Amino acid sequence: MVSGLTIDQAVVRYGALTAVDAVSLAVAPGEIVAVIGASGSGKSSLLRAVAGLEPLAGGRVLWDGADLAGVPVHRRGFAVMFQDGQLFPHLSVGRNVGYALYRQSRAVRAERVAELLALVGLDGYADRPVTALSGGQAQRVALARSLAAGPRLLMLDEPLSALDAGMREHLVDTLADGLRGTGTTAVYVTHDQDEAFTIADRVAVMEAGRLLQVDSPAQLWRNPASRAVAEFLGYAPFITADHARALGWVGAPHGVIGLGPDALRPDPDGIRLPVTKVTVGRGETVAEVRLGSGVAARVRLSGVAEHLSEIGVRIDPAGCAVLSESAAADSAT
Repeated sequence: MVSGLTIDQAVVRYGALTAVDAVSLAVAPGEIVAVIGASGSGKSSLLRAVAGLEPLAGGRVLWDGADLAGVPVHRRGFAVMFQDGQLFPHLSVGRNVGYALYRQSRAVRAERVAELLALVGLDGYADRPVTALSGGQAQRVALARSLAAGPRLLMLDEPLSALDAGMREHLVDTLADGLRGTGTTAVYVTHDQDEAFTIADRVAVMEAGRLLQVDSPAQLWRNPASRAVAEFLGYAPFITADHARALGWVGAPHGVIGLGPDALRPDPDGIRLPVTKVTVGRGETVAEVRLGSGVAARVRLSGVAEHLSEIGVRIDPAGCAVLSESAAADSAT
């Protein structure tokens, strides 16, 4: 018998618009799969279909091999955590977390609430009003409440998108620890690839309703299956192996090579390239250079360097993705 979640050729339509187009994906028990893509890629529609909040126009959603068609939302044993947390403002932190434990005795409920609050770094917060919490604290309470129900599948829809960048970086580790610490099977929807790579065992990339690639974070980053995936991950520009060799990669493989954010490193002894634009940020400078192929690329330099006419660079193969000629057939060379 197939265990866990199976999405089989799922289709979701809104009128004439196909939001999810024949997507198939499996999530094993205890596995965390992140679904990433730009706005409108269909990732949230896919999550809502799995939860039973959107009807399928085609395909199936199964749990442990059993088709969930006709099973209402409240009987699927799934939980959904949204970006606003949806806490009950009239209840304390502890009563929010323990809401799904109403069948348990008061002592058991209090013990479980304390365990979960400690898991999300809010030990001792049980009696506080949720209206007194920061945004990050509220999302941690929402996670603890979702885990309290013991769902066989937890789905998280952009849970950190409403928070500032610093808070997101801090909380993604808390989320990852909470999910792994409880062995929770989870589908995590986000547009932020850094979140996905931190939290997930595997990452699924969607575009225009279609599933483009599913892989481990490391494999996805090193070997994107298409130029569309590579571009979403931040690879640009794309150059030929000959151009890569001209930048110092002696054994550059055949195919189209995507340059990641740190593919070009400053090197006084490297290839000299003209600088066409300089952007100074906090503690670093980003220089736009013109490659021999005529395309523009970026080089990160530590510190502030406002006046640059040219710099020496070398290519770092570890910061590059190599696309096969078939996968990159539409790439400019």
